[in-house]
Order: sequence, then C-alpha cells, then structure tokens
Amino acid sequence: MRKAKPKKRLVLPDPVYGDQKVSKFVNHLMYDGKKNISYEIFYSALAIVGEKMKDSEKSALEIWKDALAKITPQVEVKSRRIGGATFQVPTEIRPDRKESVSMKNMIGYARKRGGKTMADKLAAEIMDAYNEQGGAFKRKEDMHRMAEANRAFAHFRF
Repeated sequence: MRKAKPKKRLVLPDPVYGDQKVSKFVNHLMYDGKKNISYEIFYSALAIVGEKMKDSEKSALEIWKDALAKITPQVEVKSRRIGGATFQVPTEIRPDRKESVSMKNMIGYARKRGGKTMADKLAAEIMDAYNEQGGAFKRKEDMHRMAEANRAFAHFRF
C-alpha cells in the first residue's frame, strides 16, 4: 500500500454515562449530524427499557450492553473468487468490526420495526436482543449458520 493507514479517531465518552460504547452507538444512530436528537432517542429508549424491565436487577445500560453482546457475531462469510467460482469463505471478525456490525444491526432492525417513535422501536429491539429474539439476534444466528455451512471453504481464508 502506498499511503499510510489513517489514524483511528478517538471517540469521546458520552455526557450521561461516561461510556465510549454509548457514543459510538449514538454516532451510528445519528442522521444528518443531529447528534443531540440521537442522544435524546438513545436515553429515552434506555428509560423505556428501565421502566419495562424493573424486575431485572440490572440497570438499563447493563441490559443494553448485554443485548449488544448477545447480537455480536463471531464469524462472517466473505465472497472469494477462486478459479471462476465464488466461494463464501467464513472468517473471524476483528473486535472493532464486531462491535460496529452489532450496533448497525440493532439500529437497522429497530428502524424496520413498527412502533410510535424511534425510542420505542429501539427499546423494543434492545429488550428482544436481551431475551435472545428479534431481528438483530436472528441476523447473528443466520451469519453463524452460513459460516457453519461453508466451513469446508475455510482453507481459502485470506
């Protein structure tokens, strides 16, 4: 490669919880640079989760972190062309990409949901992921199933 790799930008922790992961999630959630609106959506979604899951001994932030961990894929398939044929080669995912993929999946499936506000939809997706159901969890299971089915092509890994 001719050019040097670009430096990783430092993501500042969020103002309420002081957590970098929350800031990254809000950055993924953001549209058109409206970060304040994204923060409002996220915090109100966590408030809804806290309301609905009072019986749980965990805080809303811990529930969200557990939900993210449960929808984080470990392997993915990448297309690799070898001798005119395209193989789906299972590869492990880098830790930063794992986090990013799980956040994008959660937000994407929350947006597709039916519901009143984005905060409601996101809260419902968080609770579903925590209970190991919902679109984002199903997506992770599908990714793992695809990787398992194509394990024979793992030697084509690059």
